[in-house]
Amino acid sequence: MISEWGPTLFRARRIRQRKIAASRATALALPEIARKSAMNRLESTLFFALAFLGMVTMLATSLSATPAAADYDLVLSNGRVMDPESGLDAIRYVGIRDGKIAAISQERISGRQEIDASGRVVAPGFIDLHAHGQRAFEAGLQALDGVTTQLELEIGVYPVTAWYEARRGSAPINFGASVGHLPIRQMILSGLTEEDMTNQDIRDRIFTQRNWVDNAASANQLAAMEQRVQQGLDEGGLGVGYGINYTAGATREEIYRMFRVARRNGVINFVHARFMNQNELGGSVDAVQEVIADAAITGAALHIVHIGSSGGGRVPLLLQMIDEARENGVDVTTEVYPYTAYSTFLGSAIFDGDFTRAQGIQYSDIELPETGERLTRERFEQLRGETPERMVIGHAMREENVAMAIAHPGVMIGSDGEKLANGKGHPRGAGTYARVLGRYVREQRVLTLMEALAKISYLPARRLEASVPAMRAKGRIRVGADADIVVFDPDTVLDRATFAEPTIPSAGIDHVLVNGIAVVRDGQLQTGVNPGLGIRR
Repeated sequence: MISEWGPTLFRARRIRQRKIAASRATALALPEIARKSAMNRLESTLFFALAFLGMVTMLATSLSATPAAADYDLVLSNGRVMDPESGLDAIRYVGIRDGKIAAISQERISGRQEIDASGRVVAPGFIDLHAHGQRAFEAGLQALDGVTTQLELEIGVYPVTAWYEARRGSAPINFGASVGHLPIRQMILSGLTEEDMTNQDIRDRIFTQRNWVDNAASANQLAAMEQRVQQGLDEGGLGVGYGINYTAGATREEIYRMFRVARRNGVINFVHARFMNQNELGGSVDAVQEVIADAAITGAALHIVHIGSSGGGRVPLLLQMIDEARENGVDVTTEVYPYTAYSTFLGSAIFDGDFTRAQGIQYSDIELPETGERLTRERFEQLRGETPERMVIGHAMREENVAMAIAHPGVMIGSDGEKLANGKGHPRGAGTYARVLGRYVREQRVLTLMEALAKISYLPARRLEASVPAMRAKGRIRVGADADIVVFDPDTVLDRATFAEPTIPSAGIDHVLVNGIAVVRDGQLQTGVNPGLGIRR
């Protein structure tokens, strides 16, 4: 029996042992299986989480493209950006936000609005240091010529606060003024009040009188002038302006004392020098020497206006004198406008005495802008006696001297644009800047495009910035600067205004931005758009 059952029991035991081993193996394998199952579930969860995060990231990136576009109010795309401060001359995208330049990029950027500047120059807006035509009409003409800031610095204004307030909110381009020695002299010597000086009818009548022109000021009147100049500077005047050529009675002491006030306040004297003729004594050389001496004695800064018209045939010598004075520590600069004719009123002291000999002109060089009539001596004397406030044009300068001044290093451009009477007057208020770019850069090549841009934007801003901090943000294409920008075609830009039709806008000025707002779009002035701000100290 035993012999039969032994193998059977052995086999049964082996089968049972195998089952027990399998059960133990299964029992031992269960934690690893569970672990692997948990890992699989974790990996699956992470996969779906990462996939979800990827989708969220893609969605966020997609959504952020729209806010990025909204980051800029306006983008000037693909233009040739030229910045005289840094020397940048390259294709760039310029992003504008809140009236400031917010980005200058080599890569494409986008904004809520976009202007395609392909084939165009994108440059700092032009700054006119010498703009008398401060009404909206003349300011609009200047905008069409690329000007974003017009400043009345030669003659100046008084009272200063009233002048600024009258323009608040109604200016298409930025504006500002010096305190004017001439209007203060008019007021004090004519016995007028500040209120009188805000009345345009009274102001116009003043120019029919000669007491403020010819009379010397008393000691009390000189003291009153100093006090009024100081008041104007305290009210934010950008400097002290003088029309000495129009105030023959102003003594050398009077001008010297006003320079001293300017020096105490750290501002510039903007001067129309005493004479504009070729006489050896009492000529343009004497006039420039007077104000350079005042600057040297007092330490005050000096800017001599329109060296081309004031200098006449002595322009080469005067430029040399200014350069050497600067080399020897005198803070002096000058400007020129790109025309061979000046404009002034018939009663001006410029026409006293034998002015034709002194200026080297004929009576026929004097023109009535409204009719184009060239005058005779008899006609000139008749009109000067009857309407001394009437504006005339004097064709008195030589082209070679004007071109020399335009090309001369450091000489700025100022239009001397004036208030036009019934659309008649000198074309410089409408065409100065396009004329420099078209005639003197492209056609005559007397200076490079970058040199010209410096003379009409960066250099004027630099001249003022030490005493007028707001100008540090103008005249540049750089991040943080004011978005005062002009976009123009260098191949077609040119003045079109003439002496017969002085209000024809310039060609080739496509877009003009003032504080980031387009005042000229596609060559058209935008009516009712007035982003211009007052610039004060």
